[in-house]
Amino acid sequence: MKVVALIPARFNSQRFPGKLLKDLLGESIIWRTYKAALQSDLFEAVWVITDSDAIFDEIKERGGKVLKSRQQHATGTDRIAEFAKDIEADIFINIQGDEPFINANQIQSLIDVFEQDDKQASDMASLMTPIVDKASFLNPNNVKVVTDQADFAMYFSRAPIPFSRDHIFEKAHKHIGVYAFRKQSLMRIAVLPQTDLEKIEKLENLRFIQNGLKIKMIRTNQVNFGIDTPEDLQKAIAYLKNNEDE
Repeated sequence: MKVVALIPARFNSQRFPGKLLKDLLGESIIWRTYKAALQSDLFEAVWVITDSDAIFDEIKERGGKVLKSRQQHATGTDRIAEFAKDIEADIFINIQGDEPFINANQIQSLIDVFEQDDKQASDMASLMTPIVDKASFLNPNNVKVVTDQADFAMYFSRAPIPFSRDHIFEKAHKHIGVYAFRKQSLMRIAVLPQTDLEKIEKLENLRFIQNGLKIKMIRTNQVNFGIDTPEDLQKAIAYLKNNEDE
């Protein structure tokens, strides 16, 4: 099974403009994400897909593989689909450009979904991690996911779900922004219009669910920092410094 990683990387971000080029202990966020994907040693190829000349130059000058979007896209998935149709692969892994701490074990767990899915019950796979504190649960920058008994996603939201009348949230899970697609699933998504729920929550995964795609969610307890805000960047810097000191 041939697996390729595609990293959608746009420059403009409402919450943190230009974040992918921000410095993370001597390297940009997007380059650290690219390196993490490459170092997993799980892919036939790793490509950054961007609409930005600055991001294109950053990856190109460091010797990475990068492609420039020819079209405007509403989401990262739409952006990678522009090129995925012309890339030979069975599975595409969409790694968000602001996820520099993704690791090989997590990626392998997504690939395993398809290797073990003889009946092709899963169109996609993604990651989730338990939420252990109330502040994270209430933070709209942390996307929450609820699943059915077989761990297929039922809904994603920026709201605190599942809501407990007794204010208990040990069953809550945060979505980690990494998707694995069968190629045919990604090509199907590429022609689907945005849905109302997607537009309301600003979450592309709701388009997938509303159109009947089955997303298998894999639990992970490993640390991830999706960098959405300047505060997240400071936490990531502190995390790296602590690791370097160990």
